[in-house]
Amino acid sequence: MPLFHEASMAVALGANQPSVAGSPRDTLRAVRPLLEQQVAGWARSEPVCCWSALFDTEPVGPSNQPNYLNAVLLVKAVPEVPSTAAALDLLRRLQELEGRFGRDRSCEQRWGPRSLDLDLLFWGELRLDHPQLVLPHPRMHLRSFVLEPLLQAMQGTHPPCW
Repeated sequence: MPLFHEASMAVALGANQPSVAGSPRDTLRAVRPLLEQQVAGWARSEPVCCWSALFDTEPVGPSNQPNYLNAVLLVKAVPEVPSTAAALDLLRRLQELEGRFGRDRSCEQRWGPRSLDLDLLFWGELRLDHPQLVLPHPRMHLRSFVLEPLLQAMQGTHPPCW
């Protein structure tokens, strides 16, 4: 095992309900620097972040909800060895951010409206099947609202800010 392991990771962002920050667009703009700070604190390094643009997408699930705004954050060269414990720690941090923007997981409908949704999509080659987290994300390949922004972030062809 190398002493220093670098692997990329990706986080999907989505919102279709107002939050304490305002509209879904305002929410995603407000969470962007906070998410970078969380990742930097978790990785104990300054991350190299590549962002997609915001994508307006139709919801999956109940059709009586507004469209989502979606984006992807690609973090290159995470200097942490991928592990279950580290992935679950990052998940906890992501869910804390969701809570700060009004998400209450205890009373929501599956695939229903969200003030903020943050999903860890993958972390290097880590394969994880844990009750709280499955990596890579099991439905990522089925969702254009994830794949299109992910591809854009990987290509680095996105505008620098929203």
